[in-house]
Amino acid sequence: MDCFVKGQGQKACWDKEEEIRMERFLSVNFGASQPGSRLSFYQIVEVISQQIQSDSALQGCRLPPIRVLAHQLGVSKNTISAAYEELKAKGLVESRGRIGLFVSLGWDSFSRQFKGQSSGQVPLPVLKQKPSLRLSLGSQEKFLLLSSVFIDPSLAPKERLANCFRSALKSPGLSRGTDPQGFLPLRKKIAERLQKRGIAAQPQQIMTTVGSQQVLDLLCRSMQSKVIATESPAYDLGKALMEMNEMVSVGLPVDPFKGVNLIQWEKMIRESKPGLIYLTSNFQNPTGYSYSSREMTQVVEWSQTYGFGILEDDWGSDMLSYSEFKPSLRALGGDNVLYMNSFTKKLLPSLRLGYVVGNEESISALVRSKSLTVSSAPPIIEAALFEFLDRGYYDAHLKKVQQELDARYQNCLELLRNSMPQDVRWTSPGGGPVLWLELPKSIDLEQLVLRLKEEGVIVRCSHDAFFGTPHLHGFKIGYAFLSIQEMQIAIGKLSQVLK
Repeated sequence: MDCFVKGQGQKACWDKEEEIRMERFLSVNFGASQPGSRLSFYQIVEVISQQIQSDSALQGCRLPPIRVLAHQLGVSKNTISAAYEELKAKGLVESRGRIGLFVSLGWDSFSRQFKGQSSGQVPLPVLKQKPSLRLSLGSQEKFLLLSSVFIDPSLAPKERLANCFRSALKSPGLSRGTDPQGFLPLRKKIAERLQKRGIAAQPQQIMTTVGSQQVLDLLCRSMQSKVIATESPAYDLGKALMEMNEMVSVGLPVDPFKGVNLIQWEKMIRESKPGLIYLTSNFQNPTGYSYSSREMTQVVEWSQTYGFGILEDDWGSDMLSYSEFKPSLRALGGDNVLYMNSFTKKLLPSLRLGYVVGNEESISALVRSKSLTVSSAPPIIEAALFEFLDRGYYDAHLKKVQQELDARYQNCLELLRNSMPQDVRWTSPGGGPVLWLELPKSIDLEQLVLRLKEEGVIVRCSHDAFFGTPHLHGFKIGYAFLSIQEMQIAIGKLSQVLK
């Protein structure tokens, strides 16, 4: 019946619309709407039986209480009680004590035998099956994660974050609805911080996102051109997102030991005619490479010559202490350059909040696209992060993180120098959370991964991050996630397996 209610222990919800719907159903089949007509015991049993047997979705639904149905149909409670007992005898409904009567969970097999129907289910929609690029957190707990780009969770300022969330929950402004562009006080604070770095940004040019991954997703679905160029090896989740959105991806080779072959890059750009180039300007994932000012200036000049846009991912720029920031791509190229960053990896992995900076035209288009998928980033998180920035907590936290990363970086380099075989080499990015370890071609990377897992160490080879045949043979080492003692154990086991 249309007014059955799913679930156990729930009260039947009967409103006027449902009552009219049922009366219409009964009158069409049995003429119950005629003045003075009353449904018999047999008619009630037949109506309910037919509806149960014709609609498999009613399994587990609650029948109306006796007094409710008796009142609605204008019959005695004894008539409804007798009808319900007959339905129980047929095995169509079952009693659950004081909760009430429910459509039996086993009636459908009887119904199929009665009707000669097949037992097939509604087919699943055909979905694109994409491989998971990350292990579940539960499967990682007993291992040392040597390739993680995240910062040690023990460094997270959990108590200060909790204070900011408590303060944000008391804010009356959060109950006034959400802004798809993002919490305005937070956008103002982000703009102030960027301006201090020489990056032109106004609050109206900024949109907050659910992590930087959402920026890539929105751009892939919003761009008129379906050709996008990025590094090879690329940020693996970004590359997978481009492929899922059926973008034509162009991999621009990056060698963290030699830098960028500008002649090769220009030839590939000229031939492929990308609508956008997506680059990580500082501490690229997975290589840890940072572009030189000359390389970034050349990209800006090519953009003007060949007519493509630029998306700059600057996630790692503030992970280096005492650094003099080189000009960003946005500072070199102006307001048309899209710039994105994230607070996720620097504060707490579960704090999924990033932002993108553009001009009024590009941000307006992205806000419209965002509002079609999610109305906004979670306002409570945005308000709490504003508090965290406004109180000066973020700068204090960054200083602590930078000092810790410096120590872990130097410790990692020392361990590699003292334990790696002579034919193994690695990059020295100067900061950030990762470096690249390059191994001899004679080493089977897949076997190495399996052997290390047996030793309790997880490394992730970046086969999926390359476009075409990989020109590097190794994997990234993340020195921000493990403690100094854990890194010593992990590098020691890596050294033993290699030797």
